[in-house]
Amino acid sequence: MYSYIIGTVTEISSTGIVLENAQIGYWIQTPNPYAFEEGKEYKIYIYTQIREDEHSLFGFKTQEEKELFLKLIGVKGLGPKMALPILATGSISGISDAIERENLLYLKKFPKIGEKLAKQMILDLKGKLNLVSLPYEDTAQEELLEVLKGLGYKEKEVKTILPKVEQSLSLEEQIKQALQLLLK
Repeated sequence: MYSYIIGTVTEISSTGIVLENAQIGYWIQTPNPYAFEEGKEYKIYIYTQIREDEHSLFGFKTQEEKELFLKLIGVKGLGPKMALPILATGSISGISDAIERENLLYLKKFPKIGEKLAKQMILDLKGKLNLVSLPYEDTAQEELLEVLKGLGYKEKEVKTILPKVEQSLSLEEQIKQALQLLLK
């Protein structure tokens, strides 16, 4: 099993990256492949899934992201391919906050997560996520930042418009306002 791999990103696709290390290209599925840049070196925290018909690598930029992934796949009915989109569209603090507050609406916004699975996530994980919870405003801004990065915008350009986005709006309205600001 691998804990992490340090290497250079040589390819980026919609579902993952190729990380080259010692002239070997590792195909790694990641929550947000576009958070990486081709030609740059990264330390990727790895989860290895070995099944009879498939060996898969899942990679994360931070140890905290990997830990949350491991807790998510421990939920009955939630596998790695369902956990990746959760991490791609939600922030670590937003996800853990929603589970602690039993916020079903937040959890059901993720792909393939219905009410039954959202309740199972709360049942299995409430009180077990010892991740640092940020104040709500920071969590909302972090979530908006992650969504816009997922759409292909660079973190630097997104951070310049974040202060101009109204915090009282819903996430969907904040995304629309942010996109208008980015397109100017």
